[in-house]
Amino acid sequence: MADIIDFYFRDKSLVGHNIESFNKFVEKGLQRVVGEVGEIIPDILPENVRNLKIKFGKVSVDKPFLREADGTRRRINPMEARLRNVTYEAPIMVEMRMVKDDVEGEKRVVDIGNLPIMLKSNYCYLKGKTREEIIKVDEDPDDPGGYFIINGTERVVVIVEDLAPNRIFVSSSRIGPNPFSAKIFSEDGQYRIPHAVEKSKSGEIYVTFTRVKKIPFVVLMKALGLTRDRDIMTAVTDDVQLQSDIYINLYQSEDVQEQRDALAYIGKKMGISNEERQLQRAEEMIDRFLFPHIGHDKPSRIMKAYYLGKVVKRLLLVSYGLLPKDDKDHYANKRLRLTGDMMETLFRFSFRMLTGDMKYNFERLVKRGKIPNLPSVTRSQLLTSRIRSALATGEWIGSRHGISQHIDRLNHFAMTSHLRRVVSLLTASRENFEARDLHPTHWGKLCTSETPEGPAVGLRKNLAVTCEISTESDADEDVLLKDFVKIGLKRIE
Repeated sequence: MADIIDFYFRDKSLVGHNIESFNKFVEKGLQRVVGEVGEIIPDILPENVRNLKIKFGKVSVDKPFLREADGTRRRINPMEARLRNVTYEAPIMVEMRMVKDDVEGEKRVVDIGNLPIMLKSNYCYLKGKTREEIIKVDEDPDDPGGYFIINGTERVVVIVEDLAPNRIFVSSSRIGPNPFSAKIFSEDGQYRIPHAVEKSKSGEIYVTFTRVKKIPFVVLMKALGLTRDRDIMTAVTDDVQLQSDIYINLYQSEDVQEQRDALAYIGKKMGISNEERQLQRAEEMIDRFLFPHIGHDKPSRIMKAYYLGKVVKRLLLVSYGLLPKDDKDHYANKRLRLTGDMMETLFRFSFRMLTGDMKYNFERLVKRGKIPNLPSVTRSQLLTSRIRSALATGEWIGSRHGISQHIDRLNHFAMTSHLRRVVSLLTASRENFEARDLHPTHWGKLCTSETPEGPAVGLRKNLAVTCEISTESDADEDVLLKDFVKIGLKRIE
């Protein structure tokens, strides 16, 4: 058995999942975030310029460096960063072009800020070195890496346990007006929007998301383009047993007939009095914030309508006892957010803040009668300080606390344990008995013994020794869809 374990760990690192996640973030995540923004369009333009925009291109990350007091730049090793209380980080370079009157200007490669580099990642100087070479630069050859050095302090980004996004979870409650409810955390990178579809005791079904509270599901279906009662019924179910509840909801919303009426209803529910503004705001809400993982454009509305129909069907099946309720504590319904995922969330927020600042600086210089260049409107320190501050304090996007922690160096085992820690975002002061319990699906994934006593029991866990974390597939969606069509998947026209 010892030989098998030894052979397993010759090629496997105990923190390899985090290192691979960080590499993937730098290679693909940075470009994905920059591509989401795409361009900046200033509102104030220089004289004799009809239109202007700043377009973003390819993103690249250099190797870690240190800028000395005299302005010189040189490479820096992790041990020097520890001893001199500096951050082990590398510059992020982005290609930018200024497009004036539809004529592209010269490409400029601009430094937008620094990114802390994970030790032993592809962008660290220790990557690929032999034991002797690592010893020569004053490092421990048995150190697994997988952490950052921020202002000389070693910081680890813990693994965050979260509910799986874009999945339907149906639950029941003995108290309250809505005995059955379905919840979906719709996520597409830019947004993570909680949705609730609730069934009252009398059979009415309501949908809640963002600022839109308790909209009858039939009204929402009509706002999405399914205006005929027969189409709504077909989108939900053909089962006669379940159709009585659908009739109740169709009767409840009989005053809303056309799509325009449904959009006006939603706009009015949001507290908007102007009719045109009601329609505009309602369309914006259902395009941007209703099931964002399906799409953000007008053609996606019909897909959202059919998806909502499937959610309602699942809710009805559970309410009639034809399907069991969903177990949120089953580990198939959980996702572990690794360092790369958490860093992408942080970079997305910081980069959008930077682009807003770039637009402001550009317009400010134009007001003064100057023609700004791209480096002059880019304050790289803004993005650098935002990322560095989050890693130094552990205060993350979404009011999450303790995401980045000072690494435990009591001994080698304590350090390894800390690098493989899994933290739940549930509040330790609440009971949450079921979330704290050991679940049968933890077998082989989480250590059954290593959890602290006291308020954090069952909420702070550790990966099992041979647990591996898989990442999302890089396969092309079009190829997968063709395979699904071959086995019977039907496209919605």
